[in-house]
Amino acid sequence: MKACLCKAFGPPSSLVIEEIANPVPEPGDVLVRVKACALNFFDTLIIQNKYQTKPALPFSPSAEFAGVVEAVGEGVEDVAPGDRVMGYLGYGAARELVITCEDRLVKLPDEVSFEAAAGLTVTYGTTLHAFRDRAKLREGETVAVLGASGGVGQAAVEIATIMGCRVIACASSDEKLAFARSLGAAETVNYSTQPLKETLKGLTNGEGVNVVYDPVGGELAEQALRATAWEGRFLVIGFAAGEIPKIPLNLPLLKGCDIRGVFWGEAVVRDPEGHQDNMRQLLEWVGQGRLNPHVHAIYPLEDISTALEEIAARKVLGKVIVTP
Repeated sequence: MKACLCKAFGPPSSLVIEEIANPVPEPGDVLVRVKACALNFFDTLIIQNKYQTKPALPFSPSAEFAGVVEAVGEGVEDVAPGDRVMGYLGYGAARELVITCEDRLVKLPDEVSFEAAAGLTVTYGTTLHAFRDRAKLREGETVAVLGASGGVGQAAVEIATIMGCRVIACASSDEKLAFARSLGAAETVNYSTQPLKETLKGLTNGEGVNVVYDPVGGELAEQALRATAWEGRFLVIGFAAGEIPKIPLNLPLLKGCDIRGVFWGEAVVRDPEGHQDNMRQLLEWVGQGRLNPHVHAIYPLEDISTALEEIAARKVLGKVIVTP
């Protein structure tokens, strides 16, 4: 089979495409022919050995995929050859065939394309887990989304809107905010030209926002926390700004608010049934036309280096899909 391989840590240009042996499923394994896989910002880090997950060399990037079950090992009961599925590996999906376990797979309805499904698991799965499981988001609440045009930010705008909330999208340019409005954001804040705390307060009549969704970190985190409402929830998603903020603990005390961590990857391992429930909800919304994941571009496997360079340069709006 054909595979994209990281054989030495480095930039996207160091990746190679090679023919390697087809994997063979052992007991409990599922062999899936990958029809589409998705790339995320962390893929640009993992190939440079700058991510928290550090695979042994050689490995393939891409954590999520959609495809067709090719074969199953002894003991597999929930899926069978020919089933359309989507799944999550952590890394390793940028190849024609992958091995996984059935707990990491969700059956794919016929009305959902492989390209749409491939990019659902990480960003949309993280976001639904954040809102449903961690924030206990309620209809009618106001949600501020930082980094609103990025992968998880886009998902947050869309999902919070579907859940009946008022979304204030926050990003660094008018172009990114226009994209967020197209996804359902009711209000926008350009934090490169507007003070984040004061603007969020102004948009909520001084009350503050009920939930902050923060995949950015850095200096924006404290500003957003200061703009939360009484008993608000601040969701720690990640640190795209490159700086882990140090929050004064008097702020959650004075606001009666919560700072809640969202470690989706660990939640998938600890609660696989909850993960599958969230995936089925996302697929239901896609099938109903309520959720329409924006695909920035689709690349053949041979052009995966170019795709990762675009992501690293933050030139993408939406998901980047690769077709092996």
